[in-house]
Amino acid sequence: MLDKQYIGHVFKPIKVPVELGRLKFFAKSIGENNPIYFDVDAAQKAGYRSVIAPPTFTMVIDSEYESESMPEFDLMGIDIGRILHANQSFEYFLPICAGDEIFATRRIKNITEKKAGTLEFVEIDSEYHNQEGELVATSLMTFVYRN
Repeated sequence: MLDKQYIGHVFKPIKVPVELGRLKFFAKSIGENNPIYFDVDAAQKAGYRSVIAPPTFTMVIDSEYESESMPEFDLMGIDIGRILHANQSFEYFLPICAGDEIFATRRIKNITEKKAGTLEFVEIDSEYHNQEGELVATSLMTFVYRN
């Protein structure tokens, strides 16, 4: 059983530079073809400062945590072989652009159980702020841990 004392735990924020090449690579890898994700001129003509991050790019930002897997797994002693990614949702407030620095903060929002504790659901919420301190996005991820 996962220890519910971890509910509310906030991980150390990380700072991630948003590089143009990384945005282009990510856009290509998800099959995006809109030029605002590749071409600075096209993005600026569309009203953006530069090339913008495609949806779900915040998952790339999350991968910058120093943990070998996810910081929650290390903190709670979770065996990665016993988890299933169950859900992920995103809310966007401002575009993330090439040249931005994003500050990401993760928090263990909740731990619940089902089937007499054989399945535990862990909710992780994240906030992403740009270099101006503006909230650009949030995400909520749920994974299932099999006991």
